[in-house]
Amino acid sequence: MTLAILHASSPPTPRAPVPPISGASAHPAAADVADRCRTVTVADADCEAAWDAKRRHFFGQKD
Repeated sequence: MTLAILHASSPPTPRAPVPPISGASAHPAAADVADRCRTVTVADADCEAAWDAKRRHFFGQKD
């Protein structure tokens, strides 16, 4: 119990700062599609394909 109290009262260890993510490495056409698709309110084949590709990339799935 004493160890748990000491651990809880000790200050957290500092972590390395997270480097900022730059949009410069993104493909410009993909960035334009993503910006346009954020505001689209109707079905759009280009937007659906872009979001599907982004989803596959996020989950690490191959094409």
